[in-house]
Amino acid sequence: MIFMTVLNAFKRSLGIFAREKPSVALFVDGPNMIRKEFNLDLHDLRKRVEKHGRIVIGKVFLNQFASEKLIEAVANEGLESIIALGDAEQKTDVDVTVCVHAMEAIGNPEIDIIALATRDADFLALIQKAKEKGKLVVLIGAKPGLAVSLQHAADYVELVG
Repeated sequence: MIFMTVLNAFKRSLGIFAREKPSVALFVDGPNMIRKEFNLDLHDLRKRVEKHGRIVIGKVFLNQFASEKLIEAVANEGLESIIALGDAEQKTDVDVTVCVHAMEAIGNPEIDIIALATRDADFLALIQKAKEKGKLVVLIGAKPGLAVSLQHAADYVELVG
């Protein structure tokens, strides 16, 4: 039993080296990052993440108030828009939706790196869980308001804006 566990871990580690580049799952907290004051360029964001590996999952999480132009811009970068619905009186929070999709990627042995674009300290537990499961974590953030806890928990930090 122990031998099989060690053997499987060894095979997974060989898989990383057998691929040309590490596999990256990118998750963008749209309401937190895609704001006029940050002037986030999705093309630049994608290029920054591609320095770390090949993006095999790329999702931008938006709320139901996202414009068609923004959804089109996301698609033009080869990324998938995920729309989180919620109460119109409350600003829709995409955090839970991001975490559900990210946890799926964390559990995927084919994913080597989790890239998370956010400033929100609520994602600290997600980063910690990703690292616990052996994933490298790239944090893409913007100042002001980038949580110090996220910066300290991530393996790499990329600042945009």
